[in-house]
Formats: sequence, C-alpha cells, structure tokens
Amino acid sequence: MNILRIIAESTASLIALFLFCRLLGKKQMAQLNIYDYIIGISIGNIVAEMSVNREVIFYEGLVAMAVYTLFAVLSTYITTKSIVARRFMSGSPVVIIEDGKIIENSLNKAKLDINDLLQEARVAGYFDISEIEYALFEPNGTLSFLPKAKYKPLTPNDMKMKPGYNGLSADLVIDGNIMKKNLLYINKNEKWLKTRLKNLGYDNIENILLAICDSNEVITVYEKSIIQKKNDCLE
Repeated sequence: MNILRIIAESTASLIALFLFCRLLGKKQMAQLNIYDYIIGISIGNIVAEMSVNREVIFYEGLVAMAVYTLFAVLSTYITTKSIVARRFMSGSPVVIIEDGKIIENSLNKAKLDINDLLQEARVAGYFDISEIEYALFEPNGTLSFLPKAKYKPLTPNDMKMKPGYNGLSADLVIDGNIMKKNLLYINKNEKWLKTRLKNLGYDNIENILLAICDSNEVITVYEKSIIQKKNDCLE
C-alpha cells in the first residue's frame, strides 16, 4: 500500500509540476536568471518531498508549489514593466572585451577567469582572441561576441545580392503518419502529397520516417532505417 501511495502521489505531483511549469513559460535553462533557477530548484525539491516524505501533507505541498509559481509569474510580470526591477532581478550585461582589449576588472566582476573566456570564445568559433571587438557577459551566464569588422562573415547584402524568400518548412509525414494540419497549413491535401511521394518512388508512406516540404514546395524525404534523402523540386 505504501508503494501504491508513493506511485499515486508521485504521479499527481508530476502532473501538478507540469501544469505549474506551463504557467512559468518556456524558458530554456540558459535563459534562466538566478531567481528563476532558485524557484525551479525549490519546486523540484517540494515535488520530491511530496513523493517520499510521509510527514508532508500532499495538498500542503501543492499550495507551496503554487506560491512559488505565483511569485515567479509576478516577478516575470514586474521585470517586463520595470527596467529597475529587471536589472535588480536579472542583472545587467558586463563588458568583458572592449575595443579588442580584455577588461580584467570585468572578468573578476563576472567571476570568470581567462580560461573560461578563451573556452567560450572557442565555442563561438573564435580561436584567436584578437579577432573579437566586443564580448559581453549576459545576465543568463552566456558570453556574446562581436567580431572586428574585417573578421565578420560576408552576407548577401555585402555582396549586393538579393536572395530568394525562405519561409517555414512543414513536416508532412512523421514516423509514417501524415500530418493533416500541416497539409492544410500549406493549402495541400493528402492526394497531392501521395502523388508527390509516389513520383519520388515512395508508394508506402509507412516506410517514411520524415517528409518535409519547404516554402518552394521542395520535398525532402528521410526513410526509416536508411540514412538517405531524396529531393523533388517543382518546375
């Protein structure tokens, strides 16, 4: 009976946790500020206690989770309305490199050492620190880099080119199943899809792992258990 109780309360607490997290939004771990991170750890700890600690009354745990969630939602609302509150809760960016020079005081303020800076620069694709004009340590703990003008990659605008429009792609088949809503989104039907796939040599949709259609109606097909893709471009 004790095992069944743990299973039931764990399931209920996880459902509640899911609902509360939906209220908190869809921030990724790298986007969490210190306050959000603490809230997340606290709620997770409450869920664990609700599941295995018999001294914790289940509904009291739910109330505690709701309080933490409410504070998180309120803090998000306040920080969107007030710059002062946003700086207090989330912090401000710190300039680590300015005009190509490393600012040692800023490294100390951000609690970074030179090895951390070099590692983050390499991850961003800068193996030579002299190529960087500015580096900012963001409030979420990530580093943003601005390369010097002569090291910036060329863009179509630099080349006086006018690239074509690239819209969103639609997943038309996933794991052998036709995505009907996505077909409607691109104003197509199943007959059109089956005809196009048949022209590509796919008579059985169940053999397709993924089929994607881009804004130019180019269909890319990935077969199940076969690392292969075929392209079909409309004339």
